[in-house]
Amino acid sequence: TWHLKKIPQIVRERTFSLDSPKFEAKTKLELNSVCGIECQRKLPVPSLSDLKNLLSFETVFENGTRTLTEVNVLGAVLDPAGNTTTHRPSRRKRQIYGTDSRFSIYDKRFMTNFPFNTAVKVSTGCSGILVSPKHVLTAAHCLHNGKDYVKGSKRLRVGLMKTKSRGNGRKRKGTSDGLPSFQWTRVKSTHIPKGWFKGVSGDIALDYDYAVLELKRPHKRKYMELGISPTIKMMPGSMIHFSGFDNDRSGQLVYRFCSISDESNDLFYQYCDAEPGSTGSGIYLRLKEPNKKKWKRKIIAVYSGHQWVDINGEQQDYNVAVRITPLKYAQICFWIHGNDENCTRG
Repeated sequence: TWHLKKIPQIVRERTFSLDSPKFEAKTKLELNSVCGIECQRKLPVPSLSDLKNLLSFETVFENGTRTLTEVNVLGAVLDPAGNTTTHRPSRRKRQIYGTDSRFSIYDKRFMTNFPFNTAVKVSTGCSGILVSPKHVLTAAHCLHNGKDYVKGSKRLRVGLMKTKSRGNGRKRKGTSDGLPSFQWTRVKSTHIPKGWFKGVSGDIALDYDYAVLELKRPHKRKYMELGISPTIKMMPGSMIHFSGFDNDRSGQLVYRFCSISDESNDLFYQYCDAEPGSTGSGIYLRLKEPNKKKWKRKIIAVYSGHQWVDINGEQQDYNVAVRITPLKYAQICFWIHGNDENCTRG
């Protein structure tokens, strides 16, 4: 069941202008992070002043101007347990683990219907998910490498799926049946938490690898709501689902589901088969609504991608996703609504 949780409040304190970014960084779809599962376990719990700094955010507008908004955090419960995880065996060095368990979605009845139609393509090479009539959730590293905004993020566009056919439903010459084409929409502004920037964290902080894009005009599609990420033991079979546009299956929407292997307070570690291009996808669950018989899918994490880390002097890899905690729910909800009034219960 989806459990309602009281959400902390993110309150805007002040906004001021910054210099325009250079937009010169290279897009990197696979990250190297020095902080792996063991390191995450030992991270101290951020203080309230740390949180205010990490959750302050930059907004970049389509004309290249940039602002920084400082925030206050009200009602946050700081977890004294720290980044506790349950220990699982270390994993093998592959992005496709054994048999490739991904599904390419060809049938347009599925592709253009919920939940698959919520997946979008970001023009910098990533995926994303529709979270409101005008907003897309994706990974921060699709737009910013920790030091500067990536090339191509100045004229950012989002591709919404449509199937290739004429108005009368006949197949157009030379197109493959069932492959999506994209209706591209310009992005009006992007929001990235300050916790993602290297100057704040000293290194790339995977905990903050998420961003929200505001589209220039609303789409008329069903979107997926945000949910608070439950712990592994509260998930049916500890299974998660996500769809994106993996680079090795060009032009195809790729769906997968798998179980989560390990967790910290902010991250999920899992064995989902995924290739670059699917980063930024929204990870979702289907749980029952409280006191109702209805089931509902909600986004509980953002797929950050394939990571190489140093663990006890050895290079190991895993696929990682950023969990939507109550604090991150409050921030993303604030970006979508522009206030905290619609974000009190997750």
